[in-house]
This record gives sequence, structure tokens and C-alpha cells, in this order.
Amino acid sequence: MSEQISFFENVNKSFDKASKFTKWPQGLLEQIKAANSVLRIRFPLKRDDGSLEVIEAYRVQHSHHKSPCKGGIRFSENVNQDEVMALAALMTYKCAIVNVPFAGGKGGIKINPKNYSEFELQKITRRYTSELIKKNFIGPGIDVPAPDYGTGAREMSWILDTYMSMNPGMIDAMGCVTGKPVSQGGVRGRTEATGLGVFYGVREVCNTHKLMDKIGMPVGVEGKRVIIQGLGNVGFHTAKFFRAYGAKVIAIAEYEGAIFNENGLNEEEVLKHRKETGSILNFPGATNFEKSGDALEADCDILIPAALESVINQENAARIKAKIIGEAANGPLTPEADVILNAKGVVIIPDMYLNAGGVTVSYFEWLKNLSHVRYGRMEKRFTENMNKQILGQIEDLTGKKVNSTERAFIEHGADEVDLVYSGLEETMISATREIMDVWNSHPDIPDMRTAAYIVAINKVGTSYDELGIFP
Repeated sequence: MSEQISFFENVNKSFDKASKFTKWPQGLLEQIKAANSVLRIRFPLKRDDGSLEVIEAYRVQHSHHKSPCKGGIRFSENVNQDEVMALAALMTYKCAIVNVPFAGGKGGIKINPKNYSEFELQKITRRYTSELIKKNFIGPGIDVPAPDYGTGAREMSWILDTYMSMNPGMIDAMGCVTGKPVSQGGVRGRTEATGLGVFYGVREVCNTHKLMDKIGMPVGVEGKRVIIQGLGNVGFHTAKFFRAYGAKVIAIAEYEGAIFNENGLNEEEVLKHRKETGSILNFPGATNFEKSGDALEADCDILIPAALESVINQENAARIKAKIIGEAANGPLTPEADVILNAKGVVIIPDMYLNAGGVTVSYFEWLKNLSHVRYGRMEKRFTENMNKQILGQIEDLTGKKVNSTERAFIEHGADEVDLVYSGLEETMISATREIMDVWNSHPDIPDMRTAAYIVAINKVGTSYDELGIFP
């Protein structure tokens, strides 16, 4: 039996495949690949019942070609050093592709948060933060964590409070972490950012005439049949935006099973059903799949794995019927699956940039914290007043009046969430086009993932080169 390749080795395997299409010397490529700093922590936790437990945790700063490092903190029993290193590497490449001026970082605490009380989780989070502070692994200009699997705005607010208490008087302290509650310096639009970014990225691919002609599909997302695996934050919001823009979400899969309705599913009603019954199964009007994995193999146009790693692999890849796969999760396809699906002509939109909506909006939050001004505060009313004046002049000149709906739209001045959505849309469209241009630039570039890595390697390599580290 062959030895299983680690997640970090898989990332480096994709890196090596792409690096052949770049100009950088081998020494620089090795530096880009390397995880620069790895912090492994052990600390004691006194449980509510008085017992002691040793907690294992990590923080990896993959690259220092830019400052600060950026990446989420996950709470999971599966956390290990290899996984955190791989995710930190993907963050380096992800930030480069979407032109966010961060280097890659990642953190993890090896726990199942469901097994701990809120007070215990708070103690774990605060102690972890204090360890990061002591080792200089957190700060608005050093390393900026964010939510990930098993964490959210609550944990980020605990990190912020701990950091501020240990750095009194630091004016930019709010920028030490992103994904915070809006009342604690967070930004509107952060919750749905990753799912919305997935939608924008897939939509732009679907708007590419040459590619759609190649795979025999009409341009645009309207009317396309979508299957979503995972109804967590990312999967839910991806489904929401696809439905809002005219696509049909025909199947949703979760760990307890999957449901199908060829006329489309409403993700909000499915989520409500799950909260009431504890399962998405037996949703009114839908058919149950025998196994959750069966949904991945159902006939559809677009498949969005938005939950776990390696769900599409050597075993099931040949049975996948989707023509486009959008990797909303981290690493949902194995390298072996890539080979099989690429041979079938399936377009795989890679995770390393497609799920960059979270870090993009985290960047907006970080900028907001450093500028100490809410987006839209300076110009919203001015824009609305100006639009009212312009509309009034046009109505006077033409003698015609617009209806109330049109008036509200034209007069509206952008507030924070409008600007965040607009910035995210611009980011995902620009990144998609840049990757597509590279993919089309050389006949030997086999797929979109390789093209994305080439874009990332060239940007990180240029940063190192301009720093003069490798004269």
C-alpha cells in the first residue's frame, strides 16, 4: 500500500507543476514554497468539572514577503501541523492572486468545540491569544487572524479584547483580528463574503464565451442547475446568491444525507427545516438521496463542494457529471481527481482563489480599522443629495417622472455593505480574468488551477525580487 501524501505535499505538488511555466530560479521557488515560521503550543485548561486538560495549538506564518500575515483560526479535532502549514501556504497564494497585500498565515486549535462550554472555549481562545502575543505572532502589522472552521465573530471578539488588554493605548489594536462583530470594528458583508465571492467567481467563468463554447454550455448562470455540498455559512450563501441570480439549486448535501428537487430548492426553507427536524432529509417536495455522496454524482451543470477536504477523489471522480466544479471548500478535490476530471474536460475553478471572498473582505475590515472611519460615512449623503439634484433637473427638462422604485435606486448613496459588495465583485472578476488570460497564454498549461498557481508564484516572486533578497 502506497504512503498517503500529506495536504502540504499536495499543495507543493500543484506548486511544482505550475512553477515550470515561470521564470524564477529554483532557489527562489524553494523559498516561496517554504513555511517560514511554525509555532506549536501546548497549554493547560482547567475544565468546568475541575479536571486539567492539555490543549494543542498551532500558528503558521508561511511567508514574509509582505506584512502582515493573514489567515483564519480553526477549532477542529483534525487540526495538525501539516494541515495548518498547507492552509497557510494556500493563503499566501490566495492573497497574491486577489491582490490583497498580505502574506499567508493560519492557526488551529485541536479541539471539538462542541465538547466544551462557552466559558471553557473563552479560556482556550484567550490563552491561545496570549501565547501568540508573547511569541510576536499577532498584531495589526504582524499577523492578523480571522474566523475559520469552528470559529466565528464571538471568538474574534475574545481575541480582540485579550490583545487590547495586553497592549493598552495601541490606537490600531482593532486591526489585530478580522471577522469581528460590527459593534467591535467588524465590517458589514463579512458573514456572506466567502459565499458571495464564490458566486462572483463562478459567474465570471460562466460569462466567458470561449470557455462556455468549449464545454457546450450557454453563457451566464441563469437557468443553470447547481448542486451544493454543505449548508454551512459558505454553502448557504453560495446557494442564496445563485438562486437570486436565476440559477436553480437542484440538490443540497449535508453529512446526514442529501435532497433533490429538479425545480429548485430554497436554501432558507431547507435551513429552517433542518433547525426544526435536525436534518435536511424529508424536506417537503424533495427526494432523499440514499447517501450524501450520491448528490456529488448527480447530473448538473455546476457542482459546488463547500464543506470538506478530498470529497472528490480517485474513487468517485469518474462518476462526476458536472461540467463546472467550483471549489468553495479548501482542498475538496484530490490531485488524482484533478487528473481524471481534466481528462473529461471538466472546468475546475480552484479553491485557492475562488474562496478568497473572506480574506478580501477581511482586508476591507483591516483597512477600516486602521483608518478609523466607517465605509460610506464621508460620501453617502453627499452622493444622495447630488443624485436627487440631477434627477430633479432631468425630470424638469423632460417633463417626465420616474416611478418610486427607480427613484429609490437612482438616489441611493452607497453605504458600507454596498461598497464591500462592489469591492468584492471587482476583486473576483479581475482575478478570474487574470487567471483565464494566463491559462490561454500557453497551450501546455493544463488547467485553471495551474494557471492560478502561476499567477500567484509570479506575484510572490516579484515581491521577493523587488525586496532585493535575491539579487
